[in-house]
Amino acid sequence: MDIGVLFLQSFGLISNWDSNLSEIVFLSLQVTVTAVVLACLLGLPIGAMVGTFRFFGRSGLILGMNVLMGLPPVIVGLVVYLLLSASGPMGVLGLLYTPFAMIIAQTVLVTPIIAALSRQVIEDLWMEYAEQFASLGVSRRARIFALLWDARFSLLTVVLAGFGRAVAEVGAVMIVGGNINHVTRVMTTAIALETSRGQLELALALGLVLLIVSLVVNIVVMAFRGTIVRGAYA
Repeated sequence: MDIGVLFLQSFGLISNWDSNLSEIVFLSLQVTVTAVVLACLLGLPIGAMVGTFRFFGRSGLILGMNVLMGLPPVIVGLVVYLLLSASGPMGVLGLLYTPFAMIIAQTVLVTPIIAALSRQVIEDLWMEYAEQFASLGVSRRARIFALLWDARFSLLTVVLAGFGRAVAEVGAVMIVGGNINHVTRVMTTAIALETSRGQLELALALGLVLLIVSLVVNIVVMAFRGTIVRGAYA
């Protein structure tokens, strides 16, 4: 098929925005946003604590977080599958092949990224403010909240990195979700499926939507960050 015709057909699918396409896109966003929020709730406090406190085994923990940043998605999918399968310890919950299983897998993938990157950001700030905190007698909890707030603009970039990893994930969500039509089919797994079927126009349409989503999220975050900065210096 001519690539120009293929692009025209893909844009036609996007402009028509049929129910099947919208269902896949909205499920993708639901799973990804939920996973990123959970990863932030877990990863940001971990990164802040490791960045500000000194304790035995800290270097090993930092090394572990950095290693887990590159954790192969298929390994995460396999581990989560074993946990959620009928014979696994969480099998009684019946979460396998549901969006919840996909959220768990993405959260496991994204949390080390959020934790490791935020640790570096917070540690750099901690080195700058450590003496000031000590002179004021600021408690450990207050230090963490103060550093997280002061680093909020840099942490937006960290969150974007986690979102990018989650929204582009294929292997883990396919293993635990099963790529079931109208149940667990998201943009990345649908692209893989439609490409294997030879339905290149739909695969390309989904790929374009995925790029548009990433672009819009980046624009919104940059605009939000710019608005806050301008307000702070107004």
